[in-house]
Amino acid sequence: MVGAFEAFPPAPATLAVEQPLFREAMSRYGAAVHVITTDGPAGKTGFTATAVCSVTDDPPTLLVCLNRKSQGTPVLTANGVFCVNTLAYNDEALSNVFAGRTGAKLAERFNVGDWMKLSTGAPALASAIVACDCRVTEINSVGTHNVIFGVVQAVRLGPADPALVYHGRIYKSV
Repeated sequence: MVGAFEAFPPAPATLAVEQPLFREAMSRYGAAVHVITTDGPAGKTGFTATAVCSVTDDPPTLLVCLNRKSQGTPVLTANGVFCVNTLAYNDEALSNVFAGRTGAKLAERFNVGDWMKLSTGAPALASAIVACDCRVTEINSVGTHNVIFGVVQAVRLGPADPALVYHGRIYKSV
């Protein structure tokens, strides 16, 4: 049926590759580094992500993947908004803060960086190469993660600096 969602039965676990092999394979995919932020009635938080992509341009929609065990999951879900902030090559330290590598949690993470708001109220990083401010339209649960879809409400184009990329378990710039 065209245009309708068709659910496929899950593949038997015995057919899936082992988790360590899958993680190694994914480490070899270079990906832009983003800080995903949210703010609203449930509070303010953010996290580092590479699992971000465009879905469609009509309506302009992005998706972000977030582990359901993350402290940010209930906050983002309740707020219903997020901003995808694509990091520049010199934002490695900021990425580490939002990845939880410094011990800063939830709103404490915003003590670094220069933040502003676009249309939804989710924090936008002033130094981001691009910030896409989104309103959540759908959340799907897949394995350990939520796939969060958001329609882009505003875009802020920042400096045309090289992007921060994560590849081979280290940061690089392109």
